Amino acid sequence: MTRLVLTRHGQSIWNLENRFTGWVDVDLTDKGEAQARRGGALLREAGFAPELAFTSVLKRAVRTLWLTLEELDRVWIPDQKSWRLNERHYGALTGRNKQEMIDEHGAEQVKVWRRSYDTPPPPMPLDDERHPRFDPRYADLGASELPSTESLALTLERVEPYFRSTIAPELEQGRDLIISAHGNSLRALVKMLFKVGDEEIVHVEMPTGNPLMIELDGLRPVEAAYLDEDRAQDLPPCP
Repeated sequence: MTRLVLTRHGQSIWNLENRFTGWVDVDLTDKGEAQARRGGALLREAGFAPELAFTSVLKRAVRTLWLTLEELDRVWIPDQKSWRLNERHYGALTGRNKQEMIDEHGAEQVKVWRRSYDTPPPPMPLDDERHPRFDPRYADLGASELPSTESLALTLERVEPYFRSTIAPELEQGRDLIISAHGNSLRALVKMLFKVGDEEIVHVEMPTGNPLMIELDGLRPVEAAYLDEDRAQDLPPCP
């Protein structure tokens, strides 16, 4: 069996401050660093030895990967970074405190923006200095590829082709992989792999810094479990 590990970055500064983060490049907290190291230790205890790693271009995911690989003594393996594994773009909500948004717009509206499958938040203005078109890491991307806001459905639209073209072939060759990314880009992967419906995926949570180990037969999950059982979330059944 091939093993694929999905790990959401450890707690970030804006996680701690209860703010919508999206594509803003915030760092890990001390707790987030500890979660990443703990995840690596659990993977080591499970005998996991990845041959290749994938991550986003955002430092909270990149540093989580580094800390995890340090614990595994596997910092030497190749890693690939892609913007397609970034967190979903939260549009005009970016940087705003979640409770303040509830107070301003109401709990139901914020719930739709946060948890619905295909309703994105209001877009970020194109002249906002935080818009990805001003970020040098996206300089080679066309305007149509740079989001001003995203739903989970739109996030899936950019994650899936990258998975199919770049990650899936490695898994099909039997290589054990680790992906360090974000709550919504990982939910997109879970939706694909476990064939989760549009309504059901909104209830799937990805805890920070807790590796999800998936045993695969080809690309079909046959077993899956979070390694830190004390912080585990419910998983969809294997298809």
